[in-house]
Amino acid sequence: MQDVLDILASGIHDTKNQLFSAEALIAASEAQHEVDLSEIRYAIESAAERLSRTLVAYRLMRDGTQLAVVPTIVADLCAEVELAQKHHLEKAGLRLTIACQALDDWPLDRDLVTDMLNNAIQNAGRVARHEIRLSAIESDDVLILRVEDDGPGFSCLPPTDGTGLKVASRLAELHRRKDRCGKLMLGNDSLLGGARFELQLP
Repeated sequence: MQDVLDILASGIHDTKNQLFSAEALIAASEAQHEVDLSEIRYAIESAAERLSRTLVAYRLMRDGTQLAVVPTIVADLCAEVELAQKHHLEKAGLRLTIACQALDDWPLDRDLVTDMLNNAIQNAGRVARHEIRLSAIESDDVLILRVEDDGPGFSCLPPTDGTGLKVASRLAELHRRKDRCGKLMLGNDSLLGGARFELQLP
């Protein structure tokens, strides 16, 4: 079984490289023909970056290696996600609001958490009607990062349904401090009336 997974990982790696090559060709065509293909480039870049993070997550779970946990200013993390998502969402007629009340830094794997939030916002963007909200608060020595939308909500629970959610749930659990570990929570009780994607990191 491990050999099969390694073959799949190799295929993902090759596909990621081909996407980056395609993005470079599109950028060259933009310059040559003076057309705006930024949304296509965004989709390709997002897919390639997602594949890169998937490979990292696979290797972490396969080898049992440690996360790259470093103190991260939560407001900066939220701003990075906003910068990555806001323009694309505005093009789709959606508003992204940020409510970061976590003022201190927090120990976490910045790349993986950023990827999970970006992915959650992209998923919310497929169903949201008007608005998506990213919030961050500290409660009882836990950092809570939420992505909420005003769409119809999740059609199935619990949070372990679906490959992407299984990976996100496992990566959340790998965040450990003292005797506590992170977790992923899903719900249909968003402040906006739709779905709630919630990472709780100790």
